[in-house]
Amino acid sequence: MRMTTTFGVNQVISHGFGVFLFAAMVPLMQESIAISHWYLATIGALTQLSYLGGAMLLGLIGHRIDSGKLVLITGSLTSVLLFIMATLDDPMLVLLLLTCMAACAAISWGAIVELITRYARPAQCSTCLSTASSGTAWGYGLNGLLILLVVPLLGWRSSWVLAGMLGAVTVILTFFLLKSLKRRTATQSADTTTALSAKQLFSVILRERAAFFACLICFMVGFATMPFSTWLNTYLAELMLPSALGGYTWTMSGVTGMAAGFLSGKLADSKGHGVALLIVFGGFALSQLAFVYDPASFAVLAGFGYGLMYFPMWGIIAGWVNQHYSSTATMQINGIGMVTFGFGGALGNFLSGFIRDISGSLEGVYWIITIDAMLLVVIAIYIYLTEGRVDHSVTAADSC
Repeated sequence: MRMTTTFGVNQVISHGFGVFLFAAMVPLMQESIAISHWYLATIGALTQLSYLGGAMLLGLIGHRIDSGKLVLITGSLTSVLLFIMATLDDPMLVLLLLTCMAACAAISWGAIVELITRYARPAQCSTCLSTASSGTAWGYGLNGLLILLVVPLLGWRSSWVLAGMLGAVTVILTFFLLKSLKRRTATQSADTTTALSAKQLFSVILRERAAFFACLICFMVGFATMPFSTWLNTYLAELMLPSALGGYTWTMSGVTGMAAGFLSGKLADSKGHGVALLIVFGGFALSQLAFVYDPASFAVLAGFGYGLMYFPMWGIIAGWVNQHYSSTATMQINGIGMVTFGFGGALGNFLSGFIRDISGSLEGVYWIITIDAMLLVVIAIYIYLTEGRVDHSVTAADSC
């Protein structure tokens, strides 16, 4: 539990603060820093490219660097940058720091995947991964508390200082955790640390079932969730619905994500990854169907489905991949999965903007998201129906 909690707090720092705190603070920071809509669009594009670059770098060369060192380095750098954010007035420097933190977030999560799959008990691997990945949802919640409780008293700069302080404490806790993990005397087999070359990595992703579906699922999740989150408030405004409805929707998403990580991971470990994926994708698909049918009545339900699926999905997928590959190869495949997620999100946002320009409405966008969600359910059903046979055949081959 100590390992899962520590790595979950790392997710709070790297993703909750490093990636999402700026979006929460923008309206408050605009009072003292010149932040235009063009500037926000530039930040969105560059941080996404930086995240993709970090994920690709991790997939290709991450196996050559100790994962513990990667977590400590990215955590330390993110903490320092969070402190520096509190002092900045130059928008270009803000842009530079946010870009660096986005790359750190991608590398940090990939390294955490490798460490958990290496040290966690096999029977609890998905629970640990999903719980750690839901740290992003806890970051969402903490961002809201900073805005409500800290900023009115101490100003927006104090939020960055507090985030940096929590980051520094997290790095210290992580250092002692890694020290204790390395003292474990359990001998690891060669298979546990087997890495893939760049050529082998892409060959595995294109030819082998688990790696291919993991990356495909990441692409489809990005294609659905990135446009959903980017355009939700705009769509609600288009329908002339209260702006508070968007706030309630995101609050529900964060609260759901906090609990969904542990529960879905536990389900994956006890009942199988196909069952866990079917439930989280099914919940997302049903919530989207309800939302496109009646956005005013089911927007909060859509937030519930988003939180149920998006936050724990990363842990479930990583745990499933680890059943077929070594911990290091899992980290590499997960890195490429993050890249496909980014490409899916970019394509989804581009298509959404095109549809809105052509039709003048976002209704079609959310129907496409719903179709994508239903296709994810189909994939989950396929994994559920075939995973047992695949595992049985692999076990039989190994016994020979």
